[in-house]
Amino acid sequence: MQIAMVGLGRMGANMARRLMRDGHDCVVYDRNTETVAQLVAEGATGATSLAELATKLTLPRTAWVMVPSGDITEGAVMELAGYFAPGDVIVDGGNSYFKDDVRRAKSLAERGIAYLDAGTSGGVWGLERGYCLMVGGDRAAYERLEPLFHSLAPGASGIPPSPGRVVGKNSSAEQGYLYCGPSGAGHFAKMVHNGIEYGLMQAYAEGFDILKNANLESLPADQRYDFDLADLTELWRRGSVVTSWLLDLSAEALARDTELAGYSGFVQDSGEGRWTVQAAIDEAVPAEVLTAALFARFRSRQEHTFAEKALSAMRAGFGGHAEPSPPAPPPQAGEGH
Repeated sequence: MQIAMVGLGRMGANMARRLMRDGHDCVVYDRNTETVAQLVAEGATGATSLAELATKLTLPRTAWVMVPSGDITEGAVMELAGYFAPGDVIVDGGNSYFKDDVRRAKSLAERGIAYLDAGTSGGVWGLERGYCLMVGGDRAAYERLEPLFHSLAPGASGIPPSPGRVVGKNSSAEQGYLYCGPSGAGHFAKMVHNGIEYGLMQAYAEGFDILKNANLESLPADQRYDFDLADLTELWRRGSVVTSWLLDLSAEALARDTELAGYSGFVQDSGEGRWTVQAAIDEAVPAEVLTAALFARFRSRQEHTFAEKALSAMRAGFGGHAEPSPPAPPPQAGEGH
């Protein structure tokens, strides 16, 4: 199939590469012309603007928007809609708020343009591992684009179906992508996925911090333990009930530096954790762990612990998230303003 990829950052560029590897034709656009040139050298068709991108697509057109959520996504989707025609499809694969999806889908439907929200998980490793996709929106558009989702997804990856799963169930879940429901459902599922991620990461990080401090002099001498965290996390990767990709990333970071000295512990939150907590409030669902994990990230910007360094290491591992620089202190009396 032919598809346009708008946004060639940490994930968008590799998604285009994965699609091209599977035989799809990609038209690409990014404000960074060097990134576009690199993808063109690898076989993509480049565009210097969204207007030009629209002219290089054959009807019915499909564009996948992979840019930061918020105003940037809003601008890209609505500008594309101005160049698209009835029957075309726009996919938002970023981390948009599901309520924005509902609004945008209604607006585009008035023009005959289908809109899909595709929660996308896979981070910087997706090129090789594939991307877990949670899709919401127009069902007919989803079915038309299913070959694209199939190419981006991990496939079965050698993982057998869960024991007790209905044999022959007509679901693509085992292939790593799923139609979740009407507009907003894909990003709602991804929102909760990321909220759970916050809680899992926090549990690992706090556990590592307890282990790290098990040899404090304030503890009884015969109850002090000097654990090798690199060895312990490597051990847990084998046969333990807490095995996971996050544990793999933690073990890798600790193998490089047991002190995690390269991380300050300043941990950003990207929005989905807040939205998950808000959804829990709206539904009157108790979510103590996820809420506490979100608040721990707020605290990390004021004081830093080994646990927060571990969080930073995990975020860098799966998503390539660089630690933001902490805000500069306010100027002192007598300094320039």
